[in-house]
Amino acid sequence: MKINRRSFLKNTLVAGTMLAGTGSLISACSGFGRSDLPDHSHPERLTSQLDEARIAVLYHASLAPSGHNSQPWYVRVKGRDEWIIGLDPTRRLPAVDPNNREALLSIGAFAENLAIAGRAFGLKSEMEVIAQDPVESDILRVTLKAAAPKDYMLERIKKRMTVKHGYLPGEIRKEDVDALGKPLMGRMFYFPTGTRHANCLLEGAIENFRIQAQRDDAQRELVQWVRISNRDAERYRDGLTLEGMELRGFKGWFVRYFVQPEDFMKASFRKQGIDQTATLARQGGGWLVITSCGSTVADLIETGRRFERMALLARGRNIAIHPMTQSIEEENGMNQIAANHPPDMIPQFLLRVGYLKRYPEPVSLRRPVDWFVRS
Repeated sequence: MKINRRSFLKNTLVAGTMLAGTGSLISACSGFGRSDLPDHSHPERLTSQLDEARIAVLYHASLAPSGHNSQPWYVRVKGRDEWIIGLDPTRRLPAVDPNNREALLSIGAFAENLAIAGRAFGLKSEMEVIAQDPVESDILRVTLKAAAPKDYMLERIKKRMTVKHGYLPGEIRKEDVDALGKPLMGRMFYFPTGTRHANCLLEGAIENFRIQAQRDDAQRELVQWVRISNRDAERYRDGLTLEGMELRGFKGWFVRYFVQPEDFMKASFRKQGIDQTATLARQGGGWLVITSCGSTVADLIETGRRFERMALLARGRNIAIHPMTQSIEEENGMNQIAANHPPDMIPQFLLRVGYLKRYPEPVSLRRPVDWFVRS
């Protein structure tokens, strides 16, 4: 007997309370998290010039954040200790990041992880920005030199993650703001919830998310990076899984089995995204704004590196960080910023922050090293 999909979904929703109560079906149908897939690559597919330590350094580097978890980097191995870090044009986000601003910030975070992990394995990294234009592919030249290992908890890199839900309402303590701001050297500003500037950031985040969600090109680009099925998660090892989007329980189960990525183009799904953004934007202890001294490739790489240093400190203080950057992705938002700030105020990150009762474990997927290394 052929089952009508709409009728089946209706009956399934009616039975939702029962399913949520037992939990057995839902838990048995969960998706992949990072720990469910191997984090190592296949050495036989890599150039013989990379030993286990260098492969480990590159894996830790790849745990850097990126828009839509697109992981826009590649590494070209020119020699055992000379690498080129580049921006993969097939992993760009032209609809929301047409000038590669966010991609270059992610390359900077990748470079910072590489430098930190390298020192833990006795390798000092010397880096030179070789790109002059943000559309260039080759961005950084890395030279490795032997050095005394520097004690650093690599677990900080492995545990860093973006958390969206569960923010507590308390203001971020001064000692924590000072600690997070130290790597930014005066280019991080904190605005507690309820202050005038925080309210402007909140309203701007909601308004510009709404504008972006209504742009078909931006929404279509999002759909391209959604990984609903376990098959796609395992195949691509990137993008936005249900676990990464924090869709859990019955809602996550329902989306996994009855929603297709193209459904995100529907008006109802866009409205749900706008409503959720409005809810999240009002939670937490305020906002962090990170600026740069300029907009050159070198400026963006340096800002990405400093951001990553800050982000690696946040979990140890039980502070969650959620980028909500649509105000600097949409023309409407940038016009508002330009109208209310001097020209030398160049925002690169708008971050919602708040304390958590408990930090979850990272779930966003990463490609094995051999997938992004080129010889």
